[in-house]
Amino acid sequence: MELRGCMTALVTPFRDGAIDTDALERLVEAQIEAGISALVPCGSTGEAATLSHAEHTEVIKLVVRFARGRVPIIAGTGSNSTAEAITLTQAAKDAGADAALLIAPYYNKPTQEGIYRHYRAVAEAARFPLILYNIPGRTACKIEPTTIARLCELQEIIGLKDSSGSLDEVQEVIRLCGDRLAVISGDDSLTLPILAVGGRGVISVAANLLPQRCVTLVDSALSGDWQTARQIHFELLPLFRALFLETNPIPIKAALSMAGWCTEELRLPLVPMSERPRQQLRETLLAYGFRL
Repeated sequence: MELRGCMTALVTPFRDGAIDTDALERLVEAQIEAGISALVPCGSTGEAATLSHAEHTEVIKLVVRFARGRVPIIAGTGSNSTAEAITLTQAAKDAGADAALLIAPYYNKPTQEGIYRHYRAVAEAARFPLILYNIPGRTACKIEPTTIARLCELQEIIGLKDSSGSLDEVQEVIRLCGDRLAVISGDDSLTLPILAVGGRGVISVAANLLPQRCVTLVDSALSGDWQTARQIHFELLPLFRALFLETNPIPIKAALSMAGWCTEELRLPLVPMSERPRQQLRETLLAYGFRL
């Protein structure tokens, strides 16, 4: 599959402790109608860490069913246990996903050699397109550019979602890997700078709420219309910041609830947004014309 464009890091809607299937279907349909390039269920934004294995597979199957082949499905399947990551990736493959997104092994703090062997083991076991996910702020485990360059020699490794927050790191990866690897922004606010140095898209939190504007931003940059891309980037920048006033996905769940898409329900240890940031978020949404 081609990894390119604006892809949505889908929330997992809950109602009374269970997956809200109706809300999930509405979200999927709205994303596809807006022209999104791919859907990414069961990532950090989808609260994968608190889904049971059965729920994890169910969400992927539901998104595959709702999408009906109109866009690729990239399923989050990462774990700090290599054996568990293999199991989740195989389950996503069997559920009909098109690729898998795997966070770097968290908590264990493996060496770079351990990180390399982790991804290689998943690739060899699953024989399925894999996207690396580098987000050291959550994992305490950074995938170094030289390790990414080693990994992109594996046929199954097709991309990198970068949430390192460092443009220097992104540029080094692109310098080392060239066209062998699709580098995708994992931070909405850094999408435009990453596209400018050779990135190919974004896995976006904000697209849950404003998919069409996020799509236009990325498509404009990829087609060389930098003026339009910059205009939309600065237009959306206050929203990008507001959606990270607290830990993701707390603000995006609050925003979607305010806009009537799903409940704000989260799973512990995540809790609803506190009052002052909530008011800031509400004011931001009102400025974008949402009727709350």
